Amino acid sequence: MDEVEVHRLREDLTGFVGDVFGSLTRVGWQDRAVSYLQGLMLDGRRKSIQPMAGRLDGVHDQALNHFVTNSPWDVHPVRARLAQRMDTVIGPVAWAVDDTGWLKCGSASPGVARQYTGTAGKVTNCQIGVSVNLVTDTASCPADWRLFLPAVWDPDSPDPEVTRRRTRAGIPDQVRHREKWRLALDMIDELTGWGLRAPLIVADAGYGDAAEFRHGLAERGLPYVVQVSTNTGVHRHDTARTTPPYQGVGKPPTQRYRQPAVPVKDLVLTNGQARTVAWRDGSRIRGGKPVKMRSRFVFLRIRPAGRVLLAKHRGQDLPEAWLIAEWPTGQNEPTKYWLSNLPTTTPKRTLIRWAKLRWRIEHDYRELKTGLGLDHYEGRTWQGWHHHVTLVSAAHAFLTLQRLHHPKATAPA
Repeated sequence: MDEVEVHRLREDLTGFVGDVFGSLTRVGWQDRAVSYLQGLMLDGRRKSIQPMAGRLDGVHDQALNHFVTNSPWDVHPVRARLAQRMDTVIGPVAWAVDDTGWLKCGSASPGVARQYTGTAGKVTNCQIGVSVNLVTDTASCPADWRLFLPAVWDPDSPDPEVTRRRTRAGIPDQVRHREKWRLALDMIDELTGWGLRAPLIVADAGYGDAAEFRHGLAERGLPYVVQVSTNTGVHRHDTARTTPPYQGVGKPPTQRYRQPAVPVKDLVLTNGQARTVAWRDGSRIRGGKPVKMRSRFVFLRIRPAGRVLLAKHRGQDLPEAWLIAEWPTGQNEPTKYWLSNLPTTTPKRTLIRWAKLRWRIEHDYRELKTGLGLDHYEGRTWQGWHHHVTLVSAAHAFLTLQRLHHPKATAPA
């Protein structure tokens, strides 16, 4: 956005900040929030503090830096109010769980380590942030964040340098390594505590492959459609538990699944029959009408397997679920797989619509990074990172509100 557009929206932005950042009661804090959001939304290649301050009239970079890095304002009431407001406006059909990377050169930033990130498509030196986004086909926004802390940052590490790095970064003593799927469940619980209710959870294989994550969603009564890897083990839905013959010695045997689990890829290749499904309008126009998104899919009823689920359902049949596989025309085998605990009566088109809904979060990450400087923050503190991502989320939400209310007047960031 240029200076004219930002100036035109100044009154709306001030009202938005007064609502969302209402918990910031110290003198000047809300003014700093307005300035920071303006800096994020203004045109410019770099959205770190010094370049942003240079593009703003009457704003000193030290004031902005102190507000983001050192001011002790709590992000949680800000995120709670932002999530509640956007939930009402957007009316999300799902919550999307995903993570993104911040590429780094040094070792001082909290959570930085050599780890895989889809941002680079390889193992590299980076930070990883996990988010939960409220999504529909037409609008979405990040509602909560967690900075992933690799095990090498745990305080009981034998490396004495870790303690010094944690102290310099200001990482709270109670914060330790926690798997990304656990961070996702933590955020889902936090959003629920703010009065929101997830209509559906969607996630990629980084989360769907964790049986504990899927079970955690089911325990919370949440429906899900999550992507899984080709080697995820499942049983056919009609697989029955059987009791081995009693040999007359020891404790009588109990019912169990005698047949080994089958990888989803093998099950689909031997039992699948693909059908074409169209699930939503695409961006291409033909004959004056949008072209439908369509592909071929296989739908099977199965029982997800694994030691974790067997332990959670000891003495019971494993719960049934949908196995969905996308098998595009011309391909020798399916290219993607999903598991879902949605009811048996769920229409196939609906299953595919939910499975494909994750494209919105990729859209969000792209806009948050290229337009709003999500990965431009140059600070090296735990608090500063959380302040920055919260402010970027607020800027994204403000622009989303403007587009929904004034679609012709406001261009994308």
